[in-house]
Order: sequence, then C-alpha cells, then structure tokens
Amino acid sequence: MCERERERDRERERERERERERERERERERERERERDFGLVDTSCKYRSCFNHI
Repeated sequence: MCERERERDRERERERERERERERERERERERERERDFGLVDTSCKYRSCFNHI
C-alpha cells in the first residue's frame, strides 16, 4: 500500500472518530433535555437512562 493510500485511510478513520464523538455529544444533549423535561429525577439509580420519578 502506498503512502497516499495509508494517509487517506488515516484521514477516513479520523473522520469516523469525529462523527462518533459528535453522535455521543448529541446523545448527551438529548439526555440532558430529557432530564430537564422530567424535572425531579431520582439520580440514585446507577443507570443514567433509568428515570425513577420522585
């Protein structure tokens, strides 16, 4: 494999990693919005996606 192909592969991998990070950030934002919408949330549950309403 030539150097240009390796560089393109590395660039594609970096782009995929950036996209994964953007998706994780979007998911965190959706999580924060859900928490705001629910208001009082029991945070004692170890699963952040589990909402036990007070």
